[in-house]
Amino acid sequence: MEGLLGLLIFIADIYAIIKILQSSASGLKKLIWVLIVLILPVIGLIAWFFAGPGGKSG
Repeated sequence: MEGLLGLLIFIADIYAIIKILQSSASGLKKLIWVLIVLILPVIGLIAWFFAGPGGKSG
């Protein structure tokens, strides 16, 4: 069961990274968000969803 959860988190992180790179944010902001998602996969994914470039709050 842990393997499935890990796979789902991995897929969500890849999706987030693709969306970050496609956003209209500056290059530095994109780099910072990608690093956050890579270093902190779950927390970074949640943070990106709520506050990332092109996110819900701006």
